[in-house]
Amino acid sequence: MQTSLGFVAPGYGGVLELFDSFLRGDPQYSGQLAAYQDGVQVVGLAGGPDMDADTVTGAYSCSKGVAAMVVGLLVQDGLLDLDQTVAHYWPEFGAHGKDRLLVRQALSHQAGLMGIEGGFALDEFTTPAAAARLAAAVPVWEPGRQFGYHALTIGIIMEELCRRTAGETLQEVFDRRIRGPLGIDFFLGLPEDQESRYRNVLYSAGPEQPWLDPLSFEGMNSNAPVSTIMELPNIRAVRAAGMSAAGGVGTAEGLARLYAAATTGINGGGPFLNAATVDLMSREQVWGLDRSSGLDNAFAVVFMKPHPSRNFGSHRAFGHEGANAALGFADPAYGLGFGYIPQRQEDGRTPGRAHRLAAEVRRAAAALS
Repeated sequence: MQTSLGFVAPGYGGVLELFDSFLRGDPQYSGQLAAYQDGVQVVGLAGGPDMDADTVTGAYSCSKGVAAMVVGLLVQDGLLDLDQTVAHYWPEFGAHGKDRLLVRQALSHQAGLMGIEGGFALDEFTTPAAAARLAAAVPVWEPGRQFGYHALTIGIIMEELCRRTAGETLQEVFDRRIRGPLGIDFFLGLPEDQESRYRNVLYSAGPEQPWLDPLSFEGMNSNAPVSTIMELPNIRAVRAAGMSAAGGVGTAEGLARLYAAATTGINGGGPFLNAATVDLMSREQVWGLDRSSGLDNAFAVVFMKPHPSRNFGSHRAFGHEGANAALGFADPAYGLGFGYIPQRQEDGRTPGRAHRLAAEVRRAAAALS
């Protein structure tokens, strides 16, 4: 019978029992769970075949939440104004009626640029060439009037805004200002010397997909050497480049520590985002029917917000999930930073394991408050 390795703080026994129930109920289950409360780690669990606390694996769109922390720093530093137009910083972006689109709108999936005609090649995504092609694209709806999940292209937008305002890549800013100084075990660009820690994400191949529509939410070139977005982090070149939309890899502890460091601080230090910046970045921008997925959705600036179908936290919570049902978030109402990464793809919608674990962590935090 499988049981987890790690620890939980007093009062978090229900979290341990729930996590271990997943291991007992499914011999193929592998995952990591971590949580911080008020800057102190209170949960650190891992279990299952080929999975321990030191294993790094793909977290897909959790990468967006990680990259959004860099956007938050740019806003806090006064380099980026959410109420300025994207074209103010990136003049070429203003083509084809995109000149009035605000940064906050572009970063809440309102640009109408889920892909481009012909699609992007896989090795383009983190390059200025991808940004140039996106800037020249015709939006598929009037920018700022509707929203639809820009699964990969929002990463191109974040990265180019960082280049234009900070003069560095988003990955460089993340490493220099967040990952390195704070000891965050999450990577937007996995170094070669960390490769031995990586384990492939396991996923169901599903129906054969001989052609990826270049204007679908994947937004990849039809000649890209992938048949599904699930392959991305398992490709060394993708995780080495660290595409900010979906190429990040790390541990659940790294995600939880990141969100805690941003909002409560860790190890007695203050948060790296101040309260005003957290409010700006986490305030809901859109809610309703997502044109990309056809499902209900809610977004702040880049970050996902809880809603009835994705009930991961209080109304103050913000974070991002990944295509394998990984989840990272902060919930300032409870002083929480949370991270969950399974090795095998799961259903990301309620009542998924991530949401059940998040509820149990919140329940424990509330009882201890």
